[in-house]
Amino acid sequence: MSDYRALMARCESRLESLAKQAAVKKTPLNEKLDAAGVSRRDFMKWSAITASTLALPMQFAPMVAKAAEVADRVPLIWLHMAECTGCSESLIRGDTPTVDTLIFDYISLEYHETLMAGSGWQAEARLNEAKQQYAGQYLLAVEGAIPTANGGHFLTIGPHGHTGLDMVHETAENAAAIVAVGTCASFGGVQAAAPNPTGAKGVDKVIHQPVVNLAGCPPSEKNIVGTLMYFIMFGKLPPLDMFNRPKWAYGARVHDNCERRGHFDAGEFVETFGDEGAEDGYCLYKMGCKGPYTYNNCPTERFNHHTSWPVLAGHGCIGCSEPNFWDTMADFEKPLGRRELHSLDKTVDFVGGTLLGLTVAGIGAHAVASVFAKEEKESGDE
Repeated sequence: MSDYRALMARCESRLESLAKQAAVKKTPLNEKLDAAGVSRRDFMKWSAITASTLALPMQFAPMVAKAAEVADRVPLIWLHMAECTGCSESLIRGDTPTVDTLIFDYISLEYHETLMAGSGWQAEARLNEAKQQYAGQYLLAVEGAIPTANGGHFLTIGPHGHTGLDMVHETAENAAAIVAVGTCASFGGVQAAAPNPTGAKGVDKVIHQPVVNLAGCPPSEKNIVGTLMYFIMFGKLPPLDMFNRPKWAYGARVHDNCERRGHFDAGEFVETFGDEGAEDGYCLYKMGCKGPYTYNNCPTERFNHHTSWPVLAGHGCIGCSEPNFWDTMADFEKPLGRRELHSLDKTVDFVGGTLLGLTVAGIGAHAVASVFAKEEKESGDE
C-alpha cells in the first residue's frame, strides 16, 4: 500500500480543498439520493465499484464517496459540436435514475445545450459568464467532431454564428482539463470518414492542450462519470494509453472479457445470423466481430443500466472506440483479413482463440493501478 501513499495524499488534499469551497447546489447529495430511493448502503456500494472500475484499491472507496459529495464544486462546461447527442443520451437516458446519473446531475453543469433551459442569446451569455467566472477551474467536455475545412464554417453555433472550431479554441484556453466525449470528439467519428469533406477532426487535433479521449459510439455512462470522478478526486487527468484513452477503461480488449470467448476458444462460431450457433450464443467472429482488435470495457460495463451490449444482443463489435473505425473496421459484418492478425481468419475453424490469446494480452486492473501509483510517485519526485 506504500506505493499508493502519494496518490492517497493527493486525493485527500484535493478533496479538503474542494470541501472548503461554498456548495453550489442547494440540496445536498445525500438528500438527492434519498429522494431517488438510493440508500447509503447502495451509495457506498457504488463508491466501492467505482474505485474498482478506476483500478484503485478498495481503500479509495471512501474517497470516491467524498468526491461525489463535493462534485458540485467542480464547474463543468459541455460543448456540442458535429454529433448526434448519443453520448449525452448514454449518460442521461434511463427509466430510473442511477447513482451515476444522479452524480452527473449533482455536478455544477454550467452549460449543456441539450439539457439547459436557456437558448439563443441567453444560452450564449451563460457560456461566456461561466468561462469568465470559473476561468482556470472548469472541466471542459466536448461532444462531437470539429469541422475544420473552410475555416470551420461547416459548423456555426449560436446567435453570433461562431464556428465550432472557434468555440473549442476559446473555451479550452482557460479549462482546467479537457475531455473528448465519444469517438466523434476523440477521433472524428463518422464525420471524419473518407472522404471527410468538412475536415472533421478530434478535439486533440485542433487544440494544443492535453485531452482525454473517451472513445465509443457512445461510451458507457461509467466511463464518462468515472473520468469526471477521477478529476474531482485528483485534480488531473488519469493515466492514458497511446490514443489518450484512460487506461482503466480501455486497458483490455473487448475480446478478453466477452461472454462468448469460451466459444471462440472452442472453435464454435455463428456462420449466419439466426442459425443454431447464434441461438446457442456462439462466437460472432465470423460475422465480423471486431472485439479482438478493440479496446474498451463494454463487456463488463454494458449499457442501459448495465443490462446488455451489442455482442450479448447478437451483433459483433464494430470497433467503435478505435481511431478511424468507420474506414478501417468495415465491412462490419465480415472478418478483417487484412489486419495484423490476418492469419486468424484462415485458422479460426481449427485453433479457436489460441493464436489470438497468445498474441495480444489485456492489461488487468492491478497492472493499471500500479501505473497510477508509479506515475504519482514520479510526479512527487519532480
